[in-house]
Amino acid sequence: MQTMQIIHIDMDAFFAAVEVRDNPELAGKAVIIGALPGQRGVVSTCSYEARKFGVRSAMPISEAYRRCPHGIYLVPNGGKYYEASQQIRRIWDDYTDICEYISLDEGFLDVTGSAHLFGGADAVAHEIKRRTVAEVGLTCSVGIGYSMMSAKLASEEDKPDGFFKIPTREDLMNLIIDRDVRVIYGVGAKTAAQLAKFGITTVRHIHENRDVVANMFGKHGKHIVDLADGVDDRKVTRYAEQKSIGKEHTFQTDISDFDYLRDVLLLIARRLSFELRVQGIYCCTVTVKATYGNAGMQSVTRAKTGDATNRSRDIYNTALELLEKIEKRAVRLIGISVSGLTDTLNAQLTLFDVGESVADLKQDKVSDAMLKLQVKYGRDVVKTVSELQAQKRTEE
Repeated sequence: MQTMQIIHIDMDAFFAAVEVRDNPELAGKAVIIGALPGQRGVVSTCSYEARKFGVRSAMPISEAYRRCPHGIYLVPNGGKYYEASQQIRRIWDDYTDICEYISLDEGFLDVTGSAHLFGGADAVAHEIKRRTVAEVGLTCSVGIGYSMMSAKLASEEDKPDGFFKIPTREDLMNLIIDRDVRVIYGVGAKTAAQLAKFGITTVRHIHENRDVVANMFGKHGKHIVDLADGVDDRKVTRYAEQKSIGKEHTFQTDISDFDYLRDVLLLIARRLSFELRVQGIYCCTVTVKATYGNAGMQSVTRAKTGDATNRSRDIYNTALELLEKIEKRAVRLIGISVSGLTDTLNAQLTLFDVGESVADLKQDKVSDAMLKLQVKYGRDVVKTVSELQAQKRTEE
């Protein structure tokens, strides 16, 4: 049986690196992407210089500023990061058609069947690193493994701009045997805390207490034990593991104006539609999330499943319907996520839909033309009148 050859690629401090690439004066400085000091928000990512001060992703901006008051704080430029991500993915796609995009800056490539065409997995990895610098102006860390977990861990071994291999189960186990249990995929803070109650804090402890771990968590516990043994049978899949795509917006002051929220949802729906259409996929479920501005920061979600679509107006109209189902009070955050992703458009057409279908075909031709312009020149190069009006209102 042929051993799998999996490559995991992780861009180095992606958002911050794009900002440094476009403004070389930021090089060597503590760059923190997320929000400005005094604003609500969390750190999206930060440069390695900022990490030396204890700044990390998901940290509140207020805490980041306390630790690194001299840092350079920037709000995210989603369009710019998205375009860089598309450039990176086009490089990956040149070496295999089995790519699993985990996020804008991270992904798995299964090169088991294609690596020999390019001189082997090592050659593919080094060529991807070279092209990423030459064509995108960014660095990445690359790991090669016999499984998804080993490739992921390999990419984390030599950051930034690193290259590392974990070719066998024995190599993986020797590497992680005395590391914290959280090195295991799927072991988060809560699971680690429960394991710690039984004195299980390292991978070695998992090996020594297999039955305890399996009994504690059932099927999930057995999976943890398997991974600790280096057994990971997951497959790299292009869409199946990408369960949803979502966009959210956090307001600097709580918003009670639901007309304003509708405008924000229109802009979010447009961004989601663009990402779906670039990937050539559709969604079946639309979910709206709202976080209220109360002390407990209560969040509510409403979802609806229907025919597959990637049109912004379909996503937006569903989001409006869902917005009407939530309590009308001040909102701190609003967002949309789409799930039930598929590469097949499987809507059933009835006689009553024919007239609308003709109009849809005309609209699709316009949308396709817009998409070509957006891919070539950037997502914001073309906007509808309603989108322009919504953007103007949100900027006032």
